Amino acid sequence: MAKSDLRTRISQFSTIPERQSDFTSTSFPALALPDIFLILNEVLLNAQTGEEIGLQLSTLARFVKIEHTLFSLPLIYTGALLAARGWISLRLALLMLVAATGARTVALALNRIIDREIDKRNPRTAIRELPAGRMKLPEAIAVLLAGLVLYFGSAELIGSFCLIWSPLPLAVFVFYPYMKRFTPLAHFGVGLGLAMAPLAGWVAVTQSLSNIIPGFVLGFFSMLWVAGFDIIYATLDEEFDRRENLYSMPSRLGKEKALRVSGYLHALAFVVLVYIFAVYIQSWLAAPLLALAGFLLYLEHAKASDVELAFFKINIVLGFVILAMVIVGVHFA
Repeated sequence: MAKSDLRTRISQFSTIPERQSDFTSTSFPALALPDIFLILNEVLLNAQTGEEIGLQLSTLARFVKIEHTLFSLPLIYTGALLAARGWISLRLALLMLVAATGARTVALALNRIIDREIDKRNPRTAIRELPAGRMKLPEAIAVLLAGLVLYFGSAELIGSFCLIWSPLPLAVFVFYPYMKRFTPLAHFGVGLGLAMAPLAGWVAVTQSLSNIIPGFVLGFFSMLWVAGFDIIYATLDEEFDRRENLYSMPSRLGKEKALRVSGYLHALAFVVLVYIFAVYIQSWLAAPLLALAGFLLYLEHAKASDVELAFFKINIVLGFVILAMVIVGVHFA
């Protein structure tokens, strides 16, 4: 493909719709796999020196926020270990890691691309790579396509059943950024996206939907937990969302009431976690980890004013505590 033709194909993405009603299956032009690698090559060739390459990689790392995979990874492995009732193979564990990285890259890239105009108007997010101009739209699309390659490639290697169902999380990733334009239930869209993680882990092991109820219960817990902490995160943009007529719970209910809703969601999430412990774990050796998970959910609200601590650090620890609880339960039932 000639460079001029390639640039024409890339430029077609500049009309990505900002409204859900504008989004159709024809909004994204089809790109063959060779096109993807040509786009990635075109992006990388823009850097002429080692310093520029380092700067570009730094920008890419900030854009992708690969560390956010730590939210979903424990949930994926929790679903997988509960399905296997024991350890999974190293090969499967690594493929799930690659799939999770690809999926997270796709989800974040879609969110940044779809919300780039809103981010430009928000003082808190105007410093992000796209609105600040440190990354061009074709480069962001190249990141998105690379994430898709990782995701679909690893899904195929895990099993054909996983590949068949792999578009489902992507549909959620496309839809939920638009939800805040018309409903305060947008936080549950984020929760639904992370709820796919334990279900994906379960299906990766079983290669079927049979006996998947424990996976759904884990997914329900994940949705309540994530929706609750997304409400806490949204308090950062309460005034901006109200001014822009965006439908976050803090902008619609006020910060105090929104945090109360978040607390109710996390209380219900803990009830679901107790049910998982009682029905699927059944090991008193895991009880201290259940108690620690409850304390971390409480601490998240006690420290809600420190969003970085509540949203990122506490939640990452909580995810791995739940994974540890399942590991102990599976091996010492």
